[in-house]
Amino acid sequence: MFPMAEGTSQNPHELRIVANGLEHRVLRWGDRGPTVFLLHGFADAAATWDEVAPALARNARVLAPDLRGFGHGARAPRGSYYHFADYIADLADLVAALSPDEPISLVGHSMGGVVATLFAGTFPERVVRLANLEGLGPPDHDSDAGPVRMRTWIDGVRALANRDESARGPMSLADARRRLGTSHPRIAADVLDRKLPYLVTDVVGGVRWLFDPLHRTTAPVPFFTSSFVAFARRITCPVLFVSGGEEGWHPADEEARLAGFSSLSRVTLEGAGHMVHWTRPAELTRLLEDHLTV
Repeated sequence: MFPMAEGTSQNPHELRIVANGLEHRVLRWGDRGPTVFLLHGFADAAATWDEVAPALARNARVLAPDLRGFGHGARAPRGSYYHFADYIADLADLVAALSPDEPISLVGHSMGGVVATLFAGTFPERVVRLANLEGLGPPDHDSDAGPVRMRTWIDGVRALANRDESARGPMSLADARRRLGTSHPRIAADVLDRKLPYLVTDVVGGVRWLFDPLHRTTAPVPFFTSSFVAFARRITCPVLFVSGGEEGWHPADEEARLAGFSSLSRVTLEGAGHMVHWTRPAELTRLLEDHLTV
C-alpha cells in the first residue's frame, strides 16, 4: 500500500492556486504521503470525489481541482475557450505548483481520464501511476469533420454571446434534481441526492448549474483516436483502466485505444455504469489503493 500517513478529515481543505494565468480551486484531502490528483469528468466537479478521496487520503495527499469551466473553478476569459490543450496546460502548472519535486499519480474519470492520459503522454517522467476510469474519449472523427465543427462552434459561440443568460431564469432545486435524474436515469436516487449540491449554486430565486454555458457549444476540434493513441504510447507508468460494465461508455474502437497503453491492467465493475465513482465508490477505492501502490 501507500506509505502510511496519520489520519485525515472527511472534509477537504480548499486551495486557490494560480495556474496557466487563472486562479484554480483545488480540494485537498490529507497532507502527507505521495501526491494523487483526481480529475473529474464533463459537467462534474471536484467535490463529487467525496466518497473516494477521504479513503485514499489515509495514505496520500489527494488533490482534486475543479477543471476550468466546472464547479467553482476558473472560467475561460472572454474570447477564449475550453480545449484539451488548456486543461493540460492548467494541470501542468498545478502539478508544478503543488508537487514540484516529486512524481505524481493521476486518476481521471471520463473527460478527466482523457486529460490524465494526454498529460501522462506529454510528461511521462512526472507520472508514476495512472488510473483511467471510463475515460477513452468521444467517438472518433474523420478529418473532414473539421470544417463543419468549426462553423458549428463559431455559430454556437456567437449565439451564446447574444443570449441573455439571466433571462433564462434560475431553476428550482427540485427541477435541477429532475434534470440530473434525466441525465443519469440508472443511478440510484439517493446517490443523485448526495451529488446534486456539488453541481449547483444558489442564486436569487433558485439555483444554477456550476458550469460555464460555453460548454453547451460544440468544440471546434474533432477527436481523433490516432492522436489519443499516440499520447497513450508515450506513457511509461502502469495504467489501470476501470470500466463500468455494459452500461458504461464504450467507443466503437475501444480496443484500439486501450492497445496504446504498454502496461495495462483492466477491471470491470459490472453494473456500475459510467459514473463509477458515484455508484461504486468503495470498490473503486480498493482498486485505486492497490494500483497506486508505488
